[in-house]
Amino acid sequence: MHGIIVLLLIGLVAGWLASLVVGGAYGLIGDMVVGVIGAFLGGWILRHAGVSVGYGTLGRIITATIGAIVLLAVLRLARR
Repeated sequence: MHGIIVLLLIGLVAGWLASLVVGGAYGLIGDMVVGVIGAFLGGWILRHAGVSVGYGTLGRIITATIGAIVLLAVLRLARR
């Protein structure tokens, strides 16, 4: 249960940060969903690129934010 709460909180922060960078707010739930998906996407991208941004909560937030930014950029391109 604790892990799910941490994942959701990191997703919320990452989604919010990504929406500040890319633009557009999706609300509390939308930012959380974007951040959680971004966490998985960011982890996959960075792992395949051979890059490590660190460990712990800050590393997880940075990884999730990178993934969320990529996700929002792809979604924005797909809408055009």
